[in-house]
Amino acid sequence: MTTRVLLVEDDAEIGELISRYLGNNAMDVTVVPNGDAMDDAFAAKGFDVLILDLNLPGEDGFSICRRMRATLAVPIIIVSAQGEDVDKILGLEMGADDYVVKPFNPRELLARIRAVLRRAEQPSRAEKAMGHAYLFLGWRLDLMARELVSPSGTKVAVTGAEFDLLHALCENPNRILTRDQLINMTHGPTSGPFERSIDVLISRLRQKIERDPKNPSIIQTVRSEGYMLSAAVSRL
Repeated sequence: MTTRVLLVEDDAEIGELISRYLGNNAMDVTVVPNGDAMDDAFAAKGFDVLILDLNLPGEDGFSICRRMRATLAVPIIIVSAQGEDVDKILGLEMGADDYVVKPFNPRELLARIRAVLRRAEQPSRAEKAMGHAYLFLGWRLDLMARELVSPSGTKVAVTGAEFDLLHALCENPNRILTRDQLINMTHGPTSGPFERSIDVLISRLRQKIERDPKNPSIIQTVRSEGYMLSAAVSRL
């Protein structure tokens, strides 16, 4: 099935280059120059992934990312010449699933797109056979629907990266996992995410599941080692 990509890029030459390359790899790419045109495109049809430049006319990419993440679960990849760690961290905090620094090889972007789409797919047959949900402290992580449900029964919006990280923690309850282990479990060893991305995702998850995110009791930090889900976990 053709992957539908929405690229928000105001540089027509770069937009054409990316569109042509992805189009040659079985992707249907729509290119728009700004946030208003992006909104019109989403209103007209659905997309499987959003690729977002930061330096846009009008509403900037960070603002667009935060706004889209509040309403949609579509994977978001930021592409930007701003390659400092602070920019990457801010992009992830705004809800992006990945961050690619310009200039980049189009093959790298293609690999990143395929990676975020794989993470957003339904679980494998093996996962279905083992069970379709994790339960911990009243929370339910539904592997079939890729949803997080609170103890009160409310669906809590999570990104694909947040879901995969919580999934990895649920598979290893009360066990310390290093950042490198979590990166390999959620992204794979060759995808190239930087270590601080795990810290950002942990912070975002704590905001959603902890009563007091500043003093977390569910996802605990083990100094100089990593993170641990401190809870009894059962699988249905």
